[in-house]
Amino acid sequence: MSAQLLSGAPVADAVLASVTSRVAALRARGVAPALATVLVGNSPDSLAYVRKKHEACARVGIASLDVRLPAATSFTALSAELERLNADPLVHGVLLQSPLPDGLDFNAALLELEPSKDADGLHPENIGRLAMGLPGPVAPTPAGIALMFEHYGIDVAGKHVAIVGRGPTLGRPLSLLLSAKRRGGDAVVTLLHSRAPDFRRLTRQADVVIMGVGQPNLLTPDAVKPGAVVVSAGITWQGKTLVPDVDPSVADVASWITPRLGGVGVTTVAMLLQNTVDLAEAARPA
Repeated sequence: MSAQLLSGAPVADAVLASVTSRVAALRARGVAPALATVLVGNSPDSLAYVRKKHEACARVGIASLDVRLPAATSFTALSAELERLNADPLVHGVLLQSPLPDGLDFNAALLELEPSKDADGLHPENIGRLAMGLPGPVAPTPAGIALMFEHYGIDVAGKHVAIVGRGPTLGRPLSLLLSAKRRGGDAVVTLLHSRAPDFRRLTRQADVVIMGVGQPNLLTPDAVKPGAVVVSAGITWQGKTLVPDVDPSVADVASWITPRLGGVGVTTVAMLLQNTVDLAEAARPA
């Protein structure tokens, strides 16, 4: 078996085309959608991620504000910066880049962000809205994965989906999204993590396996049921090389698999921009 590629490019292109059109419509009404990113410290990985987000904003016409704070920033100073962005009517979405430097609590900082400006969909209020099936911003990586399944006609309803990794940006919101009684959901979800004594035993039973732990080549062919759909949403940098959680040889067993490059990453950025436009459309006029 040679797996078909779950390429994120056509999915992201369709989202970005829609976003570009919606941005133009907003600008015609005198509204300039704007996203602010807040980066504390100078982690090379975080700098690269933020740069990609600003480049994507420029492509679709979203204004972007690049807020950078030194690694020694206090929680009080970070809170003040978030409050300033909360109060700015010209900023529609705010993204707090993670991880924060040691000594700063990311979850506590999220509570300082206005939920109606939460472009990453991680504020507890927005996670709660997702759990209850109410409208609101959804974390971009889970939203992008769900949209990829829809684009490629992969129906997870009633299927066993194993998600490896329970992080707040992927595993937890994705488990809510795919298990919800909604179009594109209704899956039977198993959320696995480091305390699972043998996660491979459970992934071998799954129709869909989604990896999000950041351990290179962790998922191997012996841990995958023949014909399963496999998504790698966890990555690790080895020097200048990006290595996914899924070993390339899994393609010999799976029916669908994300590519090493051009998979979940591009859809994540696209869904972030869609969230920003959603927030701009919902905002009160400045």
